[in-house]
Amino acid sequence: MFASVESALLDIVVKINTYLSNYILVFLLVAVGLWYSIKTRFVQIRCFGEGMKKVFGNLSLNGKKHDSGMTSFQALATAIAAQVGTGNIVGASGAILTGGPGAIFWMWIIAFFGMATIYAEATLALKTRVIDKDGTIHGGPVYYITTAFKGAFGKFLAGFFAVAIILALGFMGCMVQSNSIGSTFQTAFGIPSWIVGLVLVIICGVIFLGGVQRLASVTEKIVPIMAGIFLVGGLVILIARIKYIPATFGMIFKYAFQPQAIIGGSFGYAIKTAVSQGAKRGLFSNEAGMGSTPHAHAQANVTDPHDQGVVAMIGVFIDTFVVLTLNALVIISTLYTSDGILAAGVIPEGIGKANLAQTAFGTVFGSSLGAMFVAICLFFFAFSTVLSWNLFGKINVIYLFGKNSAKIYSAIALVFIFLGTVMSNDLVWELTDMFNNLMVIPNAIALFALTGMVVKSTHGVSAGK
Repeated sequence: MFASVESALLDIVVKINTYLSNYILVFLLVAVGLWYSIKTRFVQIRCFGEGMKKVFGNLSLNGKKHDSGMTSFQALATAIAAQVGTGNIVGASGAILTGGPGAIFWMWIIAFFGMATIYAEATLALKTRVIDKDGTIHGGPVYYITTAFKGAFGKFLAGFFAVAIILALGFMGCMVQSNSIGSTFQTAFGIPSWIVGLVLVIICGVIFLGGVQRLASVTEKIVPIMAGIFLVGGLVILIARIKYIPATFGMIFKYAFQPQAIIGGSFGYAIKTAVSQGAKRGLFSNEAGMGSTPHAHAQANVTDPHDQGVVAMIGVFIDTFVVLTLNALVIISTLYTSDGILAAGVIPEGIGKANLAQTAFGTVFGSSLGAMFVAICLFFFAFSTVLSWNLFGKINVIYLFGKNSAKIYSAIALVFIFLGTVMSNDLVWELTDMFNNLMVIPNAIALFALTGMVVKSTHGVSAGK
């Protein structure tokens, strides 16, 4: 009986997710990105150099300690830790498999507009944050939602967002990430997933109990390391496949507008699939408009919200245009070029989004080493995401239930992290996606409502303030 109820519930949740992602969220988030690109006079272009200087001008893996909050780079590292998760490997793989190489082009377009969205989110997070007498910083969408809408409606939207993000990221999302770590380690190294789960719980518990300061110290070190390992491995593949790189870029642009040539079906169906896959996977890879990363940026010890806004844009750039793109280039250059197993657009049995990257890296590294390399990268990606998502959930738990609820929340989160390594449940994955989707709606509504506050910041800077 329980199995039949679970099956029925799974069908319902899948239908809700399909409707939300295909018809509401893609259009809503693209609209927010377009809106803020126009309203800020394309801040992602005008202030891109400024953002790069602020991020890399004083880069340090051991930032100064603060009584509260984080340095600007620590806040960015925490945000990137959330953005660069399994979606960068599995998400890109799924987009290419379903929508063809051209889906990557649409990911780039979405990320370009998403840079304006995340500028707005970070700016608003700084402008509306609350600082306690002891220096503790509280900031994120719940605070700018209640700034945009006073009274009962604002409290309802903020409460709806808080519950959705606690369930989506704090509990079930961390379960999904730990599941990826456990399964890939068991496959690549033969380590039982429950042992991986115990180790994860111990490490995460120590970091969770250390608060924002310990989290910031870990993320500022782990993010450059994980990005560096993946970039080096990816570049080795691309150097080995250097003669196929022109064809790889050619396929991305060609199949963005002629996807039926690689994925089949009519032109209308194929172009819709390529665009929707690129948009969906891109949006939920860089998280622009979802309302997650503003929690990290709100912790930044900066005097001008604009300064962290331009830094936040670089997070989307690194996530999509560097990490995700590198993974896509590896997959296309090894599997879709003339000598690749997907050259004809036919997907062999046993190939799916979960092992596509491992297959791609294995063409040069060898299947065993390729699987190990991807497993190690997934560990860094998923582990860092768990740390950041826990913080985001905690901020919203405190908003709803007060400071005393934080330790109870962390204990429950650790249970979910362990359970994720010992079980696989399609319903959990789909529920995570559903609450992920639902939290976008109140966040996007508030972003539209607070346009004036964001524009004032960008225009003030451009006018020399």
